[in-house]
Amino acid sequence: MDIKEIQNLIRFVAKSGASEVKLETDDFKITIRTGKEEEVKTQIVTAAPQMVHAAPQPQAAAPAAPAPTEQKAEESPAASSNQITINSPMIGTFYRRPSPDKDVFVKVGDVVKPGDVVCIIEAMKLFNEIESEVSGKVVKVLVDDQTPVEYDQPLFVIEPA
Repeated sequence: MDIKEIQNLIRFVAKSGASEVKLETDDFKITIRTGKEEEVKTQIVTAAPQMVHAAPQPQAAAPAAPAPTEQKAEESPAASSNQITINSPMIGTFYRRPSPDKDVFVKVGDVVKPGDVVCIIEAMKLFNEIESEVSGKVVKVLVDDQTPVEYDQPLFVIEPA
């Protein structure tokens, strides 16, 4: 793997919204951790005990910042304490509809009950239906369609019925 391929991989991981990616082969091991857009850390370890830094590394070890979609979700928290969030059970790509030509599963104002499919999360080419575990009215959709989501990221705000 040459430096151009590594740089392309870093850009791809940063755009995907993933917080960490590890790739290991017989010849090398690479770990890419992303935080803020301006902060991308990468470590490459070759078969020899030599470490190469392909991107600048911050001086202080700062805790990983949430991805931009998480910030959007945190900036629009539930308005009252009786509202419940439906969180992502996995990392993947969030889809609001079963296919591009179909309507969305739920929209603001819809009433859901336990077992109703609210979205799909694609992970490793598998499409996982995410079901509501509560009854109530959808108050807010916190994630845009076809965007990456992290584990435990808020997806919907529900007002219990």
